[in-house]
Amino acid sequence: MTSKPSSSPAPRPPLRIGIAGLGTVGAGVMKLLRENAALIRARAGRELVVTAVSARDRTRDRGIDLSGVAWCDTPEELATHPDVDVVAELIGGAEGAARLTVTRALENRRPVVTANKALIAIHGAELACTAQAAGVPLMFEAAVAGGIPAIKTVREGLAADRILKIGGILNGTCNYILSVMHETGRDFAEILADAQKLGYAEADPSTDVDGIDTAHKLAILAGLAFGRPVVFASVYIEGIRRIGALDLQFARKMGYRIKLLGIARQHENGIEARVHPCLVPQDASIAQVNGVFNAVVAEGAFVGRLMLEGRGAGEGPTATAVCADLIDIARGAAIPVWGCDADSLTQAVALPAKSFMGEYYLRLNVEDRPGVIADITAVLRDNGVSLRSMLQHADAHETRPDGTHAVPLVLLTHKTNEAAMQHALHHIAELSAVLDEPALIRIDAG
Repeated sequence: MTSKPSSSPAPRPPLRIGIAGLGTVGAGVMKLLRENAALIRARAGRELVVTAVSARDRTRDRGIDLSGVAWCDTPEELATHPDVDVVAELIGGAEGAARLTVTRALENRRPVVTANKALIAIHGAELACTAQAAGVPLMFEAAVAGGIPAIKTVREGLAADRILKIGGILNGTCNYILSVMHETGRDFAEILADAQKLGYAEADPSTDVDGIDTAHKLAILAGLAFGRPVVFASVYIEGIRRIGALDLQFARKMGYRIKLLGIARQHENGIEARVHPCLVPQDASIAQVNGVFNAVVAEGAFVGRLMLEGRGAGEGPTATAVCADLIDIARGAAIPVWGCDADSLTQAVALPAKSFMGEYYLRLNVEDRPGVIADITAVLRDNGVSLRSMLQHADAHETRPDGTHAVPLVLLTHKTNEAAMQHALHHIAELSAVLDEPALIRIDAG
């Protein structure tokens, strides 16, 4: 009996992609899909083709060929275009066109890929319900840490483990500024101006330097890690504007580096999520992450501690992450937005900032006269804050125009409660010998 030759399966039709937003990332996605078309086809099992786009300026030269691609006057129109199977939302912003486009696409059973961290951080719970009801995926690998596969690592690679802590260095602009301040001894405002000239910081840098961008990413990572979308308003946020060159000098003397960290932990009574500058030991692995690089750190009950490092933004890394999600969709991946179905999400509460526990660095500019240190330590004692060490910087002694002799003083505390530390700080600031607003930085083991 002669066996019949097996017939090869029919080729799958191309995945038709609509891109909303043709800025740096949108144009980068088109370039990557075209330049790596053969490789992507092999890994996706089908072609990935951009069939429609939408952007604000139709006449702008973006260095990409748009011939044969449908142009939609609005991104909302793109969301329901008949020649689009999946929508890539690359507009940005938590509201307006971005939110409407994603919602409309999901309601019309179109899978969505987005790089929009603000949208997912603020409206992720709502959008997850919409996606689940429609039975389509909502993917956002590019929303956190650019080309670092942070989302896949947490949601899929660590799916079987209980994550205890997650976070890291999540903003390249802040990391660049603090790295250069550490290397040069120059002050924040000067380095920020240089970063803006180099394109590492926006003309309005507030989202980055005030910690908001880091908080968006932390909220997403915490939601994935702990199976509960984090209410963005519950994240404690503090940026780097108040970090001075003197703080970097003191940190170096004491064996620390200063980094802006996002930190989320799960406790028995809830979840803490906070963003603020930290002193980390200079021999810690995260202290070696410099320039515009990001680092995502996770600690699991079984896997232990792991760290992923790489470029957290830019055309290439972000476009790579977007295309990775598109390949997953082409392959038929159907992963729940937060790693589990909506009815399996936990109801853990967000812990208030006053409940945090940790060690602190406190820098004061004080009048150089007897009794000052005794007054300060008395306030700390009365608020239950235990002092670990103290350091003075004699070279920074100054005589002010009114004849007052001022000297910087740094105090390091043992572990204490945030509420107690803030209460002590308030009373220390009221002492007549304390000449300027105190600087408070948390200490983290890295």
